[in-house]
Amino acid sequence: MPTHSETRQLPYTAQEMYDLVGDVAKYPQFLPWCAAARIRRTFAAGAAEVMEADLVISFKVFREKFGSRVTLWPTDLVIDTEYLDGPFKFLKSQWKFTDRPEGGCDVAFFVDFEFKNVVLQKVIGVVFNEAMQRIVKAFENRAAALYGTRT
Repeated sequence: MPTHSETRQLPYTAQEMYDLVGDVAKYPQFLPWCAAARIRRTFAAGAAEVMEADLVISFKVFREKFGSRVTLWPTDLVIDTEYLDGPFKFLKSQWKFTDRPEGGCDVAFFVDFEFKNVVLQKVIGVVFNEAMQRIVKAFENRAAALYGTRT
C-alpha cells in the first residue's frame, strides 16, 4: 500500500493554491497521466463543498477511470479526497494549505491507496515516489503559469 506525504513551501498564497488544487476539471491540462476529468455533481454539505468527479488515468498500457468524492473545506483551506469506484481497493488523500507569516504558504499533501489489480500495483510501486514528486511538481508549475513566478 503506497503512501506519500510531503510539505512544500511555495511563494503563493494558501488561497491561490487551494483554488488551483480544487479545480479538478482542469487537471487534464497539466497533471501527468491525467487523460480526462468529469465532474459528476457538486453539492453543499454544511461548511464543505463536495464534488464527485471521475478522472481517467493513463499510464503506459494502463488506462483506468475512477470516481472520487472531493470535499473542499474553504474556511480551513483543506481538500479531502476519498475513493468512490474504479480500480482501487481504497484511496484517500488530503491537501492542506497554510499561509506563512513571511509570505507564501505551506502545502501539505498526503495520499494512501492500493489498486485492486496486483500487476498495476506492482508497476506503480516501482515508480511511485517519482510519480508523486512529478504530480506535486505539476501543481507547482501550474501555480507559476497561473500566478507568475515568485520568489
